[in-house]
Amino acid sequence: MAADKGYTTLQADLKSGQLRNIYIFHGEERYLKNANLDKVRETLIDPSFEEFNCHRMAGKGLSVEDLTEVVEAMPMMAQHTLVVVEEWDIFKLDERGRTAFIALMETFPEYCTLILYYDTVEYKRDKKMKKLCAALDEYAVEVAFLQQERGALVNWLRRRFKALGHDIDGAAADHLLFTCGTLMGDLVPEVEKIGAFAKGEMITIDDINAVAAPILDAKIFDITNAVTAGEFDKAAHVLSELLRMQTEPVAILATLGKELRRLYTARIALDQGKDRFWLKDLWRMSSDYPARLLMQAARRVDRRWCSGALRRAQTLDRRMKSEKGINAESELKLFLMELAGGR
Repeated sequence: MAADKGYTTLQADLKSGQLRNIYIFHGEERYLKNANLDKVRETLIDPSFEEFNCHRMAGKGLSVEDLTEVVEAMPMMAQHTLVVVEEWDIFKLDERGRTAFIALMETFPEYCTLILYYDTVEYKRDKKMKKLCAALDEYAVEVAFLQQERGALVNWLRRRFKALGHDIDGAAADHLLFTCGTLMGDLVPEVEKIGAFAKGEMITIDDINAVAAPILDAKIFDITNAVTAGEFDKAAHVLSELLRMQTEPVAILATLGKELRRLYTARIALDQGKDRFWLKDLWRMSSDYPARLLMQAARRVDRRWCSGALRRAQTLDRRMKSEKGINAESELKLFLMELAGGR
């Protein structure tokens, strides 16, 4: 995972058992957020009195006065209380609310730990609110739960598969991450399915392809890869499958446009004598596996084809967003035929 000072601080606090008063949990990796929330609760709260000392509150419509009442409630038969507030946009509080929240942070009871938990609501500081930002700097620990780096993910996958009686090597793990994405929460059910399906001890790419549900990015890569290989029927089948699953045509085209840009840069890399590691760094990929697949596809087309395909995608994107009554599904199919014809 990308370095985050708050995450490191939280891990040290959990290890010592000395939790601070206020944490802010945010970031895209929900699995890690929930896992660390569980660790905080297990560290602070006796299960026998969890009902009395652990409080979960919705942020929507929450007043600082209501929060203060819960925070200041004394623990029952215990030393600590835990308050978790979900999706509370503190930067949308009015001036009175911000002032009250700052005052609460300044006089926060030692026995309470408050976690502001963000998932669907984005946690983003409003730097114009200088007093609130200064108070957060002084009294709160912001913990960003970001996507894990490849090495950590591969180790985590091996532990998950080991618990199911299997193992997975680096190549198969890279394929799984490419196919299903790198968010741990999304990977958990896929690991369970693959583990239940696999017959041998080692998980294979065939096991993954048999039961895993590919993310949109992986399916779109299958389309462009098939087109560059001259396999139009395969590309058309994947597109039809996406449309049958009621994937929005605009979303398909947006992802297709991104993939064509990546393919274009892979072609440029080949023309300039650069390798897959350059491409990996350019697109901030978690491993060189997708970069290697892109380079393989780019060898089958030239820069002129890539440039033309990208221009057509951009033109269709403008049309889909501006023309009324356009048949988006038919236009996508026609676009795919144009890509194949140009190839």
